[in-house]
Amino acid sequence: MAKYSTGSGGSGSSDSCELCGASGVETESVNVAGAQLEVCSDCAQHDDNSPGGGDGDREDNRKKRAAQNTAKMHDATKADASHWESGADYDDDQLPYLVSSYDEKLTSARQEAGYQLEELADELDIDDGDLLALEQGRAAQAGVGGSVVAKLEEFLDIDLVEQG
Repeated sequence: MAKYSTGSGGSGSSDSCELCGASGVETESVNVAGAQLEVCSDCAQHDDNSPGGGDGDREDNRKKRAAQNTAKMHDATKADASHWESGADYDDDQLPYLVSSYDEKLTSARQEAGYQLEELADELDIDDGDLLALEQGRAAQAGVGGSVVAKLEEFLDIDLVEQG
């Protein structure tokens, strides 16, 4: 069982580690979280005064590792970005500017036509999640395409797009 010291122990004795509890090991005196402890060589890495052991050093190392990981992710995304561009023309299906209260207008038109949400989505061969997003007023956040809006306008005979 580990014991904690106030720093009165001797250095280099064959004793037990005050951090991990290992017994019969050579110990050395280190500062861990502000306490002077007699620890084994495995636990000596936690010395606040050793390189990489202090809180400031740990914070700097953490920030450095985070920056390196971010750079790796950015590089991987850049290197693998080709699949986003191949075979798709995102300019052809942009979400148009929608009229104010498009969500209420769409919901009313669907209900007046006698369709449940899933039924209308099936009828028009569109994703019911896209239709739900439109009816909840979150078309832009959900990435609904302009083609979905166009199908709904035509089928329900309503105007959802602002006329410019």
